[in-house]
Amino acid sequence: VAIAQSNLAFMYQNGQGVLQDNAEAVRWYRLAADQGYASAQYNLGTMYGNGQGVLQSHVLTHMWFNIASANGNETAPANRASVAEQMTSDQIAEAQSLARVCMSSGYQDCD
Repeated sequence: VAIAQSNLAFMYQNGQGVLQDNAEAVRWYRLAADQGYASAQYNLGTMYGNGQGVLQSHVLTHMWFNIASANGNETAPANRASVAEQMTSDQIAEAQSLARVCMSSGYQDCD
C-alpha cells in the first residue's frame, strides 16, 4: 500500500496523469511515510526543503531525511548533512528530537 501511495504522490508532484498539486503530493507521501516507507520519508524531506506543498522548513527537512536514513534510504544521509550546514545547532537538536518522537510513536506524532 505504501508504495502505491508514494507512486500516487509522485504523480501529483510531477503532474503525471493528474494536475500537478504539491499539497496533494505531500498528503500521499505522508500516508506512505507513516507506514515506514523510507522513499516517501525522503521525498517528504525534499518537499519541506523546497517548500513544495508545505512551508519550507530546514528542521522538518532534516527530521524526514534523518528518519529516511534510519530506514535505509541511501541518499538521505548526504542530503541531511547538506541541510544541516544551513542550520544552527539548536535547530539540528530540535530536528533530531522530532525524529526520535516521530519514530518512537510509530510515525503517528510527526508534526
